[in-house]
Amino acid sequence: MIIKCFLKITTCFMSIVLAVAMIVSVCFGISGYKMYKEAVQNIPISEMVKSIQDDENFVEYDELPEIYIDAVISVEDKRFFEHNGVDYLAICRALWNDIRAFSFVEGGSTITQQIMKNEYFTQEKRLERKVAEVFAAWDLEKECSKEEIFELYVNTICFGSGYYGIYDAAQGYYGKTPMELTDYEAIMLAGLPNAPSAYSIDVNPQLAKQRMKQVLESMVDYEVISEEKANEIFLSE
Repeated sequence: MIIKCFLKITTCFMSIVLAVAMIVSVCFGISGYKMYKEAVQNIPISEMVKSIQDDENFVEYDELPEIYIDAVISVEDKRFFEHNGVDYLAICRALWNDIRAFSFVEGGSTITQQIMKNEYFTQEKRLERKVAEVFAAWDLEKECSKEEIFELYVNTICFGSGYYGIYDAAQGYYGKTPMELTDYEAIMLAGLPNAPSAYSIDVNPQLAKQRMKQVLESMVDYEVISEEKANEIFLSE
């Protein structure tokens, strides 16, 4: 009898929690959609894309070292070429980790989402902003090819020490164009945007190298380089 009563109470409680969660989701969904619509109405996506591409130091996809592309995708968005702007598996994993930590410890954002967040929204961790980011990412995927989206990302992200975009980072840190970077340099730069202030090569070279090791490990897991090649690159400078 006690067990049956407990099960009824538990079922009732879970139903209430589920109902509240659904109501909250709808509310944040509507709010996020409005945020997205206002953002793209003020600055159409096509206009945003053109403003980035028109920069005199804009680096195209074919002007990037292949190992740099592999490194960025391995560490930032492993399913970049497969998803439609949103990686639902990554979001579920991030949500689970956030629930366990009772905090926003992981975002699950794709490269496409990161572009839209940086260009249209604040960095504040709010659920409605996350929803707006998703709608905007879907739009960008319709507007641009994957290669163009990757270009937008690497030409606008911060690399620390005041460098924005892969061209400025390659010139500022190494005095080279992106295509002239060694494997070591390319992979080093791929890791910096995760925390540019902390990983800046000028500010904390040892921490930057630790981050580079993490990137190499991701590349090995992603199977774009062997463990032997990763060790060779890490020790090459």
